[in-house]
Amino acid sequence: MLILGTAPDFLRPSPSALSVDIADGIRGPEGAYGICGARDGVQYLILAETSADAQPALILPLDGDLPDRLEAILRLWQMLAAKPVRRDSRMTPYQRRRFRLMMQAADGNANHATYREIAIAIYGEARVRSEPWKTSALRASVIALVRSAAALIDGGYRDLLHHRRKP
Repeated sequence: MLILGTAPDFLRPSPSALSVDIADGIRGPEGAYGICGARDGVQYLILAETSADAQPALILPLDGDLPDRLEAILRLWQMLAAKPVRRDSRMTPYQRRRFRLMMQAADGNANHATYREIAIAIYGEARVRSEPWKTSALRASVIALVRSAAALIDGGYRDLLHHRRKP
């Protein structure tokens, strides 16, 4: 998440390409939260004390999330400058697909669907019926999806917000 505030007075004013309607953001005690961009939007927080007509500036904490924030800044700038925006690299296409399947499995589980019913919704009835259910790889897959989704729901989703880095 990028944090936006008011640029210091000693910086000379410049026309800003940033056209974020603060009214569209979700208000919290810290300020207004929003997302810029449709496909792989960049999340931002406009601090509460920031005036709508002030020149915006990014506040960049020097912490472990700095590399992620720098990438988000570049993507935000590309959006605002109407340039091609690189896809968010925190999740690979495979991880995106698996995440979608996990959310489908979690939704089915929350609505008391059986593993078999979830498998039919995800893989189709013909494919599920084509092999014995008790020993089916699809059954094991659905159980793993439900368990992985439960782990995400229990707080593991935060890991999706960061790039994997070597310690």
